[in-house]
Amino acid sequence: MELRIKRIYEAPAEDDGFRVLVDRLWPRGLTREKAGLDLWARDLAPSPELRKWFHHEPEKWPEFQIRYAEELDRAEAQVAEFRTVIRERARVTLLYGAKSDERNQAVALKAYLERKKKG
Repeated sequence: MELRIKRIYEAPAEDDGFRVLVDRLWPRGLTREKAGLDLWARDLAPSPELRKWFHHEPEKWPEFQIRYAEELDRAEAQVAEFRTVIRERARVTLLYGAKSDERNQAVALKAYLERKKKG
């Protein structure tokens, strides 16, 4: 399975595969039809407290990744269920609404899932 990352505001593409929104909040100004989602994984998104603390401040990115991974570790059942859903997919695109392409929960979640897959 190949994991990709894409901003939800970009148009869906056929090569996106299984499209999963990993935001707790619905993206502003976007209809469900235009989003082209297969799954909205709200439970895998950072907690409201962590999201507000991070506030997409670049200097907080390293600590955000650690705190988010800790939240995901505590959500073991939801992570296991998600991995079961995506396991048989050829390609999964994690979608996010943040403005930063480099520092967002989809990037952190992808890294987390890849680490867990390896061991």
